Amino acid sequence: MGPLTKTALHKRLANMQSVVKIRPELNKLWTRKSGFSSGLNALIATFLLVSFALAGCSSAEKIDPATPEGAYKLAEELEKDERYEESVIKYTDVKNKHPYSRFAVMAELKVADVQFLRESYIEAQYAYQTFKDLHPKHPQIDYVTFRLGLSFFKQLPSTTDRDLSLAEKAILYFDEVVTSYPNSAHAKEAAEKKAEARRMQADKELYVANFYFKRKQYGSALGRYETILRNYAAVEGFAPQALYGAAASAKETGDRDKVVRFVKALLTQFPQSDEATKAKSEFRDGR
Repeated sequence: MGPLTKTALHKRLANMQSVVKIRPELNKLWTRKSGFSSGLNALIATFLLVSFALAGCSSAEKIDPATPEGAYKLAEELEKDERYEESVIKYTDVKNKHPYSRFAVMAELKVADVQFLRESYIEAQYAYQTFKDLHPKHPQIDYVTFRLGLSFFKQLPSTTDRDLSLAEKAILYFDEVVTSYPNSAHAKEAAEKKAEARRMQADKELYVANFYFKRKQYGSALGRYETILRNYAAVEGFAPQALYGAAASAKETGDRDKVVRFVKALLTQFPQSDEATKAKSEFRDGR
């Protein structure tokens, strides 16, 4: 066994303390005050913890990495100890050295999971995509598809003024989970993430439209507002803003027919919105 990370060591010590507390004879040594000095109690406690640590290591050392199962268990141990890079290497070894073992496919999926766990989302995306392509009928293909979408989603920027092109990929796979695997345990979250990604897209489109409008590029602004109305009208909160922006842009370009159409839609569909209130005062007789 190699060195443990600080987090993994804390976990192991916590497990040892739990064992001590549920074993009466050990708990007695741990807590007894009379007859022993506090220093001796501490020495006994340390001895017990070291004994359990050595026992844990000795059991792990019994793993035979030459067998598919042993190699897979060794990779699992490394993963549990948060030694993710080593874990990926060992899972890959299982896949490459034992390709006909049932552990090969399991290890292949684990590589993707560990890459995702360590927040290496580009590597996770590639691993899930490869798995999906090679094993389209796998029992966990709904999970794989969801994680593939989530890997793309995790790569999206936190602000709407940056590139959101990967959102389309995320939506594609979230939508596949929802439509192809409606009974999946991941279908609900996939639908939520899809809606979140579409909201990000709508927000980006509105940001660009407003950018053009502020710079008096009204034709470009109008095109962007109309894109929102075509593609993101169902995303809550965007239609009133897009209708108002489209009407204002059309007014500046001299397209009166569009002004009338957009103002009418705004006042009919969203009469209580702030945009409707502004439109009533700014567009007399719908113009």
